[in-house]
Amino acid sequence: MSKKNMLVLSVMLLLLAAFMAACTSPAATTEAPPAATEEMTEEPAATEEMAATEEMAATEEMMDYHCPAEFELMSAELEAACNGEYAGMVVTMTGPFTDEDEVKFNESVKAFEEGTGIDIQYTGTKEFETIITAAVQGGSAPDVVDFPQPGLLRGFAAEGYVVDVSTFLDPAWLEKNYNSGWRDMAQMPGPDGDITAGIWGRYNGKSEVWYPKAAFDAAGYTVPTTWDEMIALSDQIVADGDSPWCVGIESGAATGWPATDWMEEIMLRTTSLENYDNWSFPQTPEDRLPFTSPEVKNAAQVMSDLWFKDNYVLGGRAAIADTFFGDAPVPMFDDPPKCWLHKQGNFITSFFPEGLEAGVDYDWFYLPAIDEQYGSPFLVAGDIYAMFNDRPEVRAVVDFFTRGESLRTWLATGGAFSPHNDFDTAWYGTDIERQIAEQVANSSSVRFDGSDLMPAAVGQGSFWKGMTDYVSGTIDLDTALQEIDAAWPAE
Repeated sequence: MSKKNMLVLSVMLLLLAAFMAACTSPAATTEAPPAATEEMTEEPAATEEMAATEEMAATEEMMDYHCPAEFELMSAELEAACNGEYAGMVVTMTGPFTDEDEVKFNESVKAFEEGTGIDIQYTGTKEFETIITAAVQGGSAPDVVDFPQPGLLRGFAAEGYVVDVSTFLDPAWLEKNYNSGWRDMAQMPGPDGDITAGIWGRYNGKSEVWYPKAAFDAAGYTVPTTWDEMIALSDQIVADGDSPWCVGIESGAATGWPATDWMEEIMLRTTSLENYDNWSFPQTPEDRLPFTSPEVKNAAQVMSDLWFKDNYVLGGRAAIADTFFGDAPVPMFDDPPKCWLHKQGNFITSFFPEGLEAGVDYDWFYLPAIDEQYGSPFLVAGDIYAMFNDRPEVRAVVDFFTRGESLRTWLATGGAFSPHNDFDTAWYGTDIERQIAEQVANSSSVRFDGSDLMPAAVGQGSFWKGMTDYVSGTIDLDTALQEIDAAWPAE
């Protein structure tokens, strides 16, 4: 019998005894005997004990913590969290997720918070780089930081601010749930050698070319599968009196970043992975492939041949640097379309006009290979979560983020892809995102956005500016490449 039932039975017996004593006493009709009075005065205390017992039972029921049964190879801290040992603990987190993305992130961790009692307090900011640099250097870094630019994280790791997550995460689990490319990109130099500076939380695909499907099909155009076919399609659209490409690189203080994406795509399709890695993320100064190298200049020339060709881009070369990147694809949906092709990551659909249906009004195709010897690479960007304060509950949260379950609700609502191997394609909310995820999984290679891997002074500085100046015609290509290279930090 449970403690609660025993307590109820005891109180009932006490009440019954008091009632029988009152009934058999000669003075029952006048005054209760002292014994009965003493017995009755204990009832409120018993009632309070009953209430306390019921509250305890309810609390125990609420504290029935759990994690999904499919979790495997968990760290000791995640196991403890799943048993409710860190209930009531707070883990702080900062990153660039704001507005809709912040809502989606908070929804994605809600089940874990409810299942463990850990409160993940996320603060998003559009001034991420400035704020996190001040916080880390000022000794007030949050527990976990989401870096969209691994190059910025790399600097903090080298200075010793970052916790090596391999000290508590099972290496067998990391090997099982992340492909080698993700694991390699998480390795960064620390003060005493390489460390695993974080874990990958999500990614976005970038190698998509979007087009207005309904109008495209009505015009009789065919989706290209090779670079030559894509150029032939562009020529056909020009002959039909339209501009094939929608391009815009304006983005406020970040103007130029779409141009760096094009450079990275072309580098992956015209030179080796080793060259790409040594250009974007060299392990030693001796390995670095400079911007002035023939390989990089060739990529810029291939981009120029497409962007600057007469009638290829809506508005011509002069419009590219002044067109906001989010506005660039909108003319595809004019009637009739003013441009037909737009290369951008999957997030760009949020800038499309409202009311369009994926797979009906718009669709995508993979940006084709240029040289078959370099396969069919896929360019991605994403978020690496780094740990700055080493406490058990923080370790548990970081381990949770190594699992596809941490993205399940986000995948359903769109705007993110899982870098984990344990995700289920059924979790994606649309066929288009499911197709992109499958394309990435089946690509010959996957590489991260090069500018995000580079030191911040280059990747978010001279590279953006140099490409903007070149595209706008302010400087020539050789000068642009030299100026970009000059900003690379001396090591």
